[in-house]
Amino acid sequence: MSPRIQKQPGPDHPITIEPCAARIVARVAGYTIADTRRALVLREASYPPVWYIPREDVDLALLERSTLSTYCPYKGDCSYYGIIAGGVRSKDAIWSYETPYVAVESIREHVAFYPNRVDFLGEVAL
Repeated sequence: MSPRIQKQPGPDHPITIEPCAARIVARVAGYTIADTRRALVLREASYPPVWYIPREDVDLALLERSTLSTYCPYKGDCSYYGIIAGGVRSKDAIWSYETPYVAVESIREHVAFYPNRVDFLGEVAL
């Protein structure tokens, strides 16, 4: 295995993390998987913004840990979860940096969803 290179966010690859004022909900197959008013919005370089939802606001009983793992030089090792109710479409639908690098420490204990692997992910009226 090659050594892992850790990179710092900066002008060439900015990362910002801010509280989200909206209520964010994720649903699959009629189940509400997540419902929070405490999401964080991570903006990274030219990628679309991502909501990171506190684990406390996710129904973890509906998730199954995956064997998939990846690495990001800016955030660290990434773990994945499938949503049981979503079937094959929801395999590896959720990711989490369980021990993120210091620059993104605030996403610890949070998860993020791939929008195309759930039926609904978005803002709802408060």
